[in-house]
Amino acid sequence: MSARLSVHDVDPAANEAVLALERYVRAGDLDRALLELIRVRASQLNGCAYCLDMHLRDARAAGEDQRRLDVVSAGREAPQLYSARERAALALAEAVTLIGREGVPDDVWAETQAHFEDLETVQLLMAIAAINVWNRMAVSTHQELPVPA
Repeated sequence: MSARLSVHDVDPAANEAVLALERYVRAGDLDRALLELIRVRASQLNGCAYCLDMHLRDARAAGEDQRRLDVVSAGREAPQLYSARERAALALAEAVTLIGREGVPDDVWAETQAHFEDLETVQLLMAIAAINVWNRMAVSTHQELPVPA
């Protein structure tokens, strides 16, 4: 499958708008390991090979355990691998990524609020929004995987 177009090449300002969101996320208080788990899970749900490739490499480079990465798509079945905080963030990432008419279920929101302060919840929502934007752009345009180094 070949790329349909490059958003950056066609309109650098469009790419810059998403990068501004990404800079906000990176400047926040959420730890990198949690951010990478969220990015991996949303990218799995969205079927984004480009983002999965990137964020799985980033997570491993940051010292994330391979077993946790392997099981994250079924994390509910392996609660011993993830903290309650991580499970709450992953549940929110799933609910927001797959959002429908019902929105985020009350139990998912309550669990998020039990583990995250309001500012962290905003940062979590922005991180989930950012990866979903990147996923949608990459999947829509058939963004090609980078050549391995």
